[in-house]
Amino acid sequence: MSVSVDGFIKDREGTFDWSRPDDEQFRFHIEQTRQLGRFLCGRRLYETMLPWETDPAMRATEAEAEFADVWCALPKIVFSRTLDSVQGNARLAEASVAEEAAAALDATDKDVGIGGAGLAATAIEQRLVDELQMFRYPVVVGGGTPFLPPVFDELRLDLVETRTFASRVIFERYRRAGEESVSD
Repeated sequence: MSVSVDGFIKDREGTFDWSRPDDEQFRFHIEQTRQLGRFLCGRRLYETMLPWETDPAMRATEAEAEFADVWCALPKIVFSRTLDSVQGNARLAEASVAEEAAAALDATDKDVGIGGAGLAATAIEQRLVDELQMFRYPVVVGGGTPFLPPVFDELRLDLVETRTFASRVIFERYRRAGEESVSD
C-alpha cells in the first residue's frame, strides 16, 4: 500500500493522487505483483483496480500492458457486503477472512497479498498478516484513511527491507518479530 508520512492511504477528500508511482516504482510494483499467487481485496480496492482488467486504455504503454497482464492473471478473492458479482479473474469471498486466507495459501506456493484498508485491518487484528509492505510517500496529508487500524495488542515488527526510489518514495517491508520467511 502507498502511505503518507503521517500514516494515511487516502487524504481527507478520499483521494490518493499524491501516490502515483513513477516509472521505476511502477516496474517494482509489476515485479511484486508477479510474485503473488493470490490476492485478497476489499470492495473499494477491487473497484479501483478493475479497470486494469476491463479497460483497454490501461494498456497505453508497454509497462502498463505488462502490469495489466500480470494483474489479470492473478486470482483475486473480493470481500464485499454489497456486490452480487465480480468481473475478471475474481470471485466473491464465501467464507471468513481467516478461512479464505488459509484456502488461498493452500492453493499456491507463492505469497498471498491482502489489500484494502478495512480488509487489511481485519487480517491484522486476526494475526493473519506475517508481513507489512508499504511505499512511504514524502507528503503529509493531515488526515484521511489510516494505513493501520488501532491495535489492542502490541505487534512487534522487524524491518527486513528498505529501498529508496529516485522519487524519494521509500519502500519498507516489515515481518512480524520472530517470524522466518520461507525464502530466508
